[in-house]
Amino acid sequence: MEETIDDAPTSAVVLDHCHFAQVIFNSVEKFYVPGGDITCHYTFTHFVPHRKDWIGIFRVGWKTTREYYTFMWVTLPVDLNSESAKQQEVQFKAYYRPKDDEYYQFCYVDQDGVVWGASIPFQFHPESEDDILVVSTQGEVEELDQRNKELCKENQELKDSCVSLQKQNSDLQTELQKMHGLQEELETLKNINKELERNVKEQKDCWEREFLLLKERKQMKSSENEKMGIRIDQLQSQLLTQEKAMEKLILGDQGKTEQLERLKKENDQLLLSLTDQKKHEKKLEQMVKEMKEKEASATRKQQELMDQNFDLSKRLCENEFICKTLQKEKEKIEGENDLLKNRRLLSYMGLDFDSLPYQVPASAHGDARQNPGLVYGNPYCGIQESSFPNLATITKYSTGNMGFAEDMNKEDHSLEQHVQALCLDCPICDKSFLIGQKQIFEDHVLCHSI
Repeated sequence: MEETIDDAPTSAVVLDHCHFAQVIFNSVEKFYVPGGDITCHYTFTHFVPHRKDWIGIFRVGWKTTREYYTFMWVTLPVDLNSESAKQQEVQFKAYYRPKDDEYYQFCYVDQDGVVWGASIPFQFHPESEDDILVVSTQGEVEELDQRNKELCKENQELKDSCVSLQKQNSDLQTELQKMHGLQEELETLKNINKELERNVKEQKDCWEREFLLLKERKQMKSSENEKMGIRIDQLQSQLLTQEKAMEKLILGDQGKTEQLERLKKENDQLLLSLTDQKKHEKKLEQMVKEMKEKEASATRKQQELMDQNFDLSKRLCENEFICKTLQKEKEKIEGENDLLKNRRLLSYMGLDFDSLPYQVPASAHGDARQNPGLVYGNPYCGIQESSFPNLATITKYSTGNMGFAEDMNKEDHSLEQHVQALCLDCPICDKSFLIGQKQIFEDHVLCHSI
């Protein structure tokens, strides 16, 4: 247990013997946030404070005033009869507050260790989201706030009425005490009257006037006693009426309490449904996030495929252009090769190719178109028969020169090897590429593997 300045005066008074209605604690919160000072507001009803009175923080379930956690001395007001003096407050520093989340309450203890007032229970813990998110719509929040204000107002009215009734009860008790005093005085007067009557018999002449005065006083007291009896009956009837009214107020307060409990249950149900809705929304957000990620991945893959398709299309165009170029070069080389063969053939035959006086007929053009490998057409079609030697001469020449065909084959083979050395042939589609287009050739072969 913690203390503020000095040890507070305590006693072993238990809960059942405390007069909690003499000091009322106002504006007590359900919970206080840690780290801040607490201001305790309280009101005196019919209680007169003393210099050594104190207010302590007790854990709920305490048995004696020695079980306080911390306390603060009460400040005595200057004028006890003023309304401002009845409304008092005391401040507890944050350092001396409890650190756990148990339920505590304020208790007003006088200098003799007697408890004269206790507050509603409260806790020390931070405000949570579940305490803030009470309802789902603004209209329901405003409606609950309005109901809460009305209930608080009715509760305050009931408290004020209870205080007024307690005050009237105390006044009635005071008047009853006065009546008892008057009755005792009346009994005393009766005894005196008896003594006076005995004295009157002995001294009738001396005490005659005093007897008359006492008789008048007796009559006056009797009339006053009758009036007091009537007044007592009236006060008793008023007390019964006020008790009935108090019972009605208590029943109304119980109905309001039950209605408040129903509202709390409805509030808890709304909180549960709101929590489930939030979980469902989180699942939907997660699914949307996953769908977006899949869509982004598919978009990236589609873009990559489009880029690859574009690169392949570009390479295909380049390869087609290169193929056409090589085809033209191949046709040109084949034409030159045919021309070279013709020249060599004519030279072996002893003819000069440039001095041959022949005309290429229309049929020769047709043969040239039919054989695109001969750039200058068939050399045998344009030579006149008079310019050629006869068939026997050619046969004799061919027989006498048996090595001519072998030499031509060797030269053709060497030419083909030279062309193959200058070109790169695709092993799949038989396309040819120049030796300087090695990168294009490798890309072309890679396309077949894809």
